[in-house]
Amino acid sequence: MSGIKKVSSTPHIRAKDSTAKIMLRVILALLPAALFGIYNFGLKALLIIVISIVSCIIFEWLFCCITKQKNSIFDGSAIVTGLLLAMNLPVLVPWWLVVIGSFFAIVVVKMLFGGLGQNFMNPALGSRCFLVISFPKLMTDFAYDTFSGATPLAELKNGGEVIVQNMILGTEAGTIGETSVIAIVIGGIILIATGVIDLYVTATYLLSFAAFVLLFAGKGLNLYYLSAQMAGGGLMLGAFFMATDYATRPITKKGQVIYGILLGVLTGIFRIFGPSAEGVSYAIIISNLFVPLIEKISIPKCFGKGGERR
Repeated sequence: MSGIKKVSSTPHIRAKDSTAKIMLRVILALLPAALFGIYNFGLKALLIIVISIVSCIIFEWLFCCITKQKNSIFDGSAIVTGLLLAMNLPVLVPWWLVVIGSFFAIVVVKMLFGGLGQNFMNPALGSRCFLVISFPKLMTDFAYDTFSGATPLAELKNGGEVIVQNMILGTEAGTIGETSVIAIVIGGIILIATGVIDLYVTATYLLSFAAFVLLFAGKGLNLYYLSAQMAGGGLMLGAFFMATDYATRPITKKGQVIYGILLGVLTGIFRIFGPSAEGVSYAIIISNLFVPLIEKISIPKCFGKGGERR
């Protein structure tokens, strides 16, 4: 009997990385932007981050207990969701709104659809969009200390002047984690260096958005305007950390390129032609909904089932 082999179905590829290790790398990559947000907005930002993370962990634990599922809080995904949600919130939001957002992200978007890997949209972004629709006044109040109530993108859309250097450094109004391009790019480099993501989605997203702005914004080759659009809002945070979510992006390289182009075009449409100066959150969520269709046309067919002969 010792010679009996274990028989299992494909695939037989194994990876050394566990979910917990991947989530740890994502958390480390998010730290530069999160720490800058705390530096920029003060201890209030830290409180929001703590409330969001703790709430997400508690709601996932409670859901697993109530439904008698295996406890999944130790894989780190609830921490990532809580951190991303907090980084997508203005610093002045009340604590109870953070708790509501955490509940929606974990229970409604993630756990009710089967948990990690089964959600059809990014939980943090799904929650942000829900909060913007439900509490628009609270979610668009960016006035804090020396920062005015308008974000640089809002100023730009209304014909005002912005300082691109400040947008790159992060000393501008905005959500806790989206203001500093430098901090976000540092985190993106960590993700790439540790093998968590590649550049297919991110690069295609950013390049297609830049092309859309140059072609349809009516500004010609205005590099100042283009730089402000690239540095402003949640574009960089979304491109590196949320559009690349394993569960909600296509699995093939061809599909990821199509997905990235769709992201760039939708973000451009929302920002240039829409009433709001932003658009990244809605662009990513709508593109998430198209992923099954993208995979249907991008996944190669098996040989003998309509696939081309090689």
